[in-house]
Amino acid sequence: MTGAARSARAFAPSSIGNIGVGFDLLGHTFDGPRDHATVVRIAEPTVRIDGILGEAGVVARLPREPSRNTAGRALQSLRETLGLAHGFAITLDKGIPLGSGFGGSAASCVAALVAANALLDAPLPQAALYPFALDGEAVASDSRQGDNVGPMLLGGIALATVDRLLPLPCPPWLHAVVVHPDQVLETRASRAVLVDPFPLSQVVAHAGHLALFMSGLHAADADLLRAGLHDVLVEPRRAALVPGFVEAKAAALALGALGSSLSGAGPSVFGWFASRAEADAAAPAMIAAFNARGITARAYVSPVAGPRAAVID
Repeated sequence: MTGAARSARAFAPSSIGNIGVGFDLLGHTFDGPRDHATVVRIAEPTVRIDGILGEAGVVARLPREPSRNTAGRALQSLRETLGLAHGFAITLDKGIPLGSGFGGSAASCVAALVAANALLDAPLPQAALYPFALDGEAVASDSRQGDNVGPMLLGGIALATVDRLLPLPCPPWLHAVVVHPDQVLETRASRAVLVDPFPLSQVVAHAGHLALFMSGLHAADADLLRAGLHDVLVEPRRAALVPGFVEAKAAALALGALGSSLSGAGPSVFGWFASRAEADAAAPAMIAAFNARGITARAYVSPVAGPRAAVID
């Protein structure tokens, strides 16, 4: 793809935000549903959304006004910051369910940014798109957190602060099971249960788990990861919002998971395992936990070092 191209199509993968212990800071991608964006470079100095494809219910709920759409706002930010004389027309193809905990709002803006970047006369390094992705994601979440957009831009595991995006090491043997129940949990509703202050002792305990978890990644040490992957801060307040979560987590741990928690704001649940074989064995049991509550669910098994967003044609 060159700067002379007039259109580009890109995908962005699903992601697991927070990874339990890294609220609004950590995330990783996995091989599951994907969003696609086709972007056309236009002469008019504006951003417009020409179409949104996907399931009818999803399409109906997504705004067409660029400033209220994560993809549209991200490309507006790109144009404004770079002072571009031209504009972009976007068509989104939504493959990630809304309110699933898979980073669907983030995937739209990342796919659009990666496609638009390929149309620039001087494309930026992909990591340099991070500030624009934060601007887009803020439309959906009312905050500038990068735990979904960051790993989508880099692939694998990322540490995403307000002003830094860093790749983190990921042992190749690490695999994730991500189970999506037939439920919808909007991020705003899930964040509403976190407004009350947390006791200092709880914050200190959480920081200890995060330190063990990060050390485990750098040392490729399964025991350290197991010791660290415990969310004692956010998960206890959100667990009741997802019927079947407690049982699905218990099923994952019973079958050897290094840890298990909500994927992003939920309702999806993930477990980390030290091998593909363990992950494959646990997936049916996690599904069964939701089924026992009368809830259908689907599982995805993927390396934790998942794909990054990329131009596909």
